[in-house]
Amino acid sequence: MRGYNSDSYGDGFADVYDDWYSNVTDVDATVARMVELACAGGRVLELGVGTGRLAVPMAQAGLTVTGVDSSAAMLEQLTRRDPANTVVAVHGDMVDDLPPGPFDAALVAYNTIFNLPDEARQREFFEVVAQRLRPGGAFVVEADVPDTSNGQGSVVALRSMTVNQVVLSVAEQWPDEQRASGQFIQLSEEGGVRLRPWSIRWASPDQLDSMATAAGLTLESRWDDMARTTYDEQHGRHVSTYRKSESRPDAANLSEPECRGAADA
Repeated sequence: MRGYNSDSYGDGFADVYDDWYSNVTDVDATVARMVELACAGGRVLELGVGTGRLAVPMAQAGLTVTGVDSSAAMLEQLTRRDPANTVVAVHGDMVDDLPPGPFDAALVAYNTIFNLPDEARQREFFEVVAQRLRPGGAFVVEADVPDTSNGQGSVVALRSMTVNQVVLSVAEQWPDEQRASGQFIQLSEEGGVRLRPWSIRWASPDQLDSMATAAGLTLESRWDDMARTTYDEQHGRHVSTYRKSESRPDAANLSEPECRGAADA
């Protein structure tokens, strides 16, 4: 999409994100899973932290959370949600501007990885995240399973409608390139016309696994959701947990890390 850049999505959706996407992730299950992986007081890195809908509850659960986002508008929403600054916010690119770590666990939620524009950038993303994890650290990726039956072309659809507002979805798809982009066009009596752009480069679970392997990470588990529903690709979603190799010789016998938290980072 001409003119689209790394902060276009965040700047376009920051003011409605919590309203439109409040149910895309089970917050309680996500927090419980990250506490389990990072352990009490552990250090967690969230990539594409956005408004803090996950980061703030994780911090409230006792984790030390750092969140990175390229959109200043999203981070403004995070500040409103978190006036006490329980989450360390980093304004920057989630590939180029990551803090040094090490972290006990990292999280990229609900398709955020697909905001990276191409395969090379997604592979680099896995590499830099892996570098920030401690030995034995975990990386959790939540994403859709792409529907490859969709053909190339344009789609116009109704997203929502009320007595004083209509939201239309206009999208283009290029399945051979694994790309799609579009606009949500919001029409309202009060606000007139508002455009909310998005652009993704999707990847299959197998492709994500390949990227993880190249970065030195191993797939540990794959579920339908954060509550650990049995994975079925027909359901269209997955939560995949990758593990960085552990230096201890008995690591192969561990299904979950010992709770060492930040003290051993």
